[in-house]
Amino acid sequence: MTLFERYLSLWVALCIVTGILLGNLAPGLFQTVASWEYASVNLAVAILIWAMVYPMMVAVDFASLRGIHRRPKGLIITIVVNWLVKPFTMAALGVLFFKWLFVDLIDPANADQYIAGLILLGAAPCTAMVFVWSYLTKGDANYTLVQVSLNDVIMVFAFAPIVALLLGVTDIEVPWQTLLLSVGLYVVIPLAAGMATRHVLGRGKPAEQEAAAVERFTGAVKPFSILGLLATVILLFGFQGNVIVEQPLLIALIAVPLIIQSYGIFVVAYGAAWAWRVPHNVAAPCALIGTSNFFELAVAVAIGLFGLNSGAALVTVVGVLVEVPVMLSLVAFANGTRRHFTAAE
Repeated sequence: MTLFERYLSLWVALCIVTGILLGNLAPGLFQTVASWEYASVNLAVAILIWAMVYPMMVAVDFASLRGIHRRPKGLIITIVVNWLVKPFTMAALGVLFFKWLFVDLIDPANADQYIAGLILLGAAPCTAMVFVWSYLTKGDANYTLVQVSLNDVIMVFAFAPIVALLLGVTDIEVPWQTLLLSVGLYVVIPLAAGMATRHVLGRGKPAEQEAAAVERFTGAVKPFSILGLLATVILLFGFQGNVIVEQPLLIALIAVPLIIQSYGIFVVAYGAAWAWRVPHNVAAPCALIGTSNFFELAVAVAIGLFGLNSGAALVTVVGVLVEVPVMLSLVAFANGTRRHFTAAE
C-alpha cells in the first residue's frame, strides 16, 4: 500500500472540506456541472465513477465465472441482507428517530418525508461504487460482478413493491430511464471496456503471462481510480455545500439513522460471512454491497413522488454525503480484519 493510499481517509476529509468551501464560494460553477444530467444521472459524476470502476472490470476473468455457482454463500448473504433485512431496518430506524427521538428537533409535518427518504435509500442497494470498495479490499472481481448483477436483476422486480409496501402507497413509478442508464453506465460500459482491454493485454499470451499483464496494467491505472474517487467527493459535497452550511443541524439529524443503518447492516452481513466461513475476498464486497446505496435511483424516485424541495429528496442527498466517509471507514476495518477470515478460494 502506497503512502497516498495509507492516508486515503485524510485526503477524502480534505476533499470534503474543499467541496463545501468551493460549493459556497463558486456556486455557479457547481450549478453548471449539476445541470449536466440525464434521467437524474449526473454525467460528470458518472464519468468519474466509470474511471473508478474500470480497473476492476479489467480484472474480471470471464472463464472463472462458470464456477461461481459452486460458491453460493456470498450470494445468499447479499440477497438476504439487501432484500429481507435492509429496507425494513431502515424504515424502523426512520420511525424511531423522526417519530420519537427527534420529534422535538424537527418540524413534525416533515417527519413522514424524512422517513420516506430513508425507505427509498434502504430499498436501493449499491450498483456502482461497490466495485470501488471491492477493489480497495482486494475483493474477488468476478464474484463482485455476479453479486452486483444479481442485485440489479432483483431490483428491477422488487424495488417498487417494497417501497410501495413500506410507504403505504400504490402508485410508485419506477424511473426506468434512471435505472437502466445507471446500470449501463456503471456496469455494462466499463465491463465491455474491461473485456476489450483484457483481450488486448492477453492476445497471444499463455494464461500466466496474461494474468501478469493484467496485474501490471491495473496497478498502473489504480492511482487514476483513487483520483477519480477524490474528485467525486469534491463534486458531491460541492453540489450541496450551501445546504450543509445553511442547515447543519438538520443534516446531522438525518445522518444519524443513516450512519447507524450503514454500520449495522455491515455488521450483520460481515458477521454472517465470518460465521459461515466465507473467504474474505467475497465476504468484504458482500457486506459492502448492502451497506452502500443506489443514490441515483433513490433521488429520482424521491423527486418524482415528493418533489425537488421535499424532505424525502433532502434525505437521499444526505445519504450521498454520508456514504463516502462511512464506506472508507468500513473498507479500513475490512482490510484490518482480513486475517480472521479464510483465505481466498
